[in-house]
Amino acid sequence: MTRLDRMFASWAARLETADPEQDLAEGEWHGARLVVPGDSEWPTQLDDLGDCRPYALWLHGEADLRFSCLRSVAVVGSRAATPYGTHVAAEFGTGLGERGWTVVSGGAYGIDGAAHRGALVGGASTVVVLACGADVVYPTAHHDLFAAVRSQGLLVSEYPMGARPTRPRFLVRNRLIAALSRGSLVIEAAVRSGALNTAGHATSLNRVLAAVPGPVTSETSAGCHRLIRQGTATCVTTPAEMVELVGMMGDDLAPEPRGPVFPRDRLSPETRQVLEAVPVRTGVGPATIAVAAGVDLETVLSCLGGLAAAGYVERVPRGWRLRPGRSPGDQAFS
Repeated sequence: MTRLDRMFASWAARLETADPEQDLAEGEWHGARLVVPGDSEWPTQLDDLGDCRPYALWLHGEADLRFSCLRSVAVVGSRAATPYGTHVAAEFGTGLGERGWTVVSGGAYGIDGAAHRGALVGGASTVVVLACGADVVYPTAHHDLFAAVRSQGLLVSEYPMGARPTRPRFLVRNRLIAALSRGSLVIEAAVRSGALNTAGHATSLNRVLAAVPGPVTSETSAGCHRLIRQGTATCVTTPAEMVELVGMMGDDLAPEPRGPVFPRDRLSPETRQVLEAVPVRTGVGPATIAVAAGVDLETVLSCLGGLAAAGYVERVPRGWRLRPGRSPGDQAFS
């Protein structure tokens, strides 16, 4: 038999056991609903999958899938996440949620679970795309998490009730995670990681792809670093930067990171020049300070009064010096 013949034989065997009416009844009994292309709740961005688009989706939860995915980010990463990874994932989930963005992920241990929990804390909807039936809790330890998701978001599956998770199904469902979202974010992924499979789908769908850097010594971040180095993913470090990538051009700009502002930064350029010229230990006269600062004597006398009032300098018998504990470099380089 050819490979196609074997596939047809397999499909025929499964078709004999198929019972659509029973599937619908079970879904209704569990509180789930089935949506198909053309329904008001069907996300039209799934059409980008072409022939790989699912025929239908089971939804279990209070949120509207189409509305939830209008502003959504997929957050994926390692199941064996480090404390650093879970902290970052939770921070991104919370930050995205507070900004009104839905977090889409796979509900797994590690990065997925932390991102979902963060989104719930942020008060936003979150979508769990399952590799099993919507009535199956996998992993079982996420029973409480999935219950919270159903009340504030959605469990999504293309498999009927009772379907058990398998390794191929995890890889197949990754295309849905990428397609439902406006962009994907990878937080901690080894060189061989299922999260990179989702990243590949995002790239093929022309979706935004971003990655969070980790310690250069961490194997769980090696996949993220490779995506960034190859130029496949944009490096992001805050939820605001991720929103800037996937948001409306000009409307969702992330603030430029700035260092702390010290009182010395508010001094005028001439006053800073004078302050730099004042010695630390021995006092000197205004004329000496003027020569060192490269300004005239009148400017020095004017600036010294203000600097003394602000506590930067003090007058001593031999002239002026910096007040103990205050040096020009303290505020500039601390």
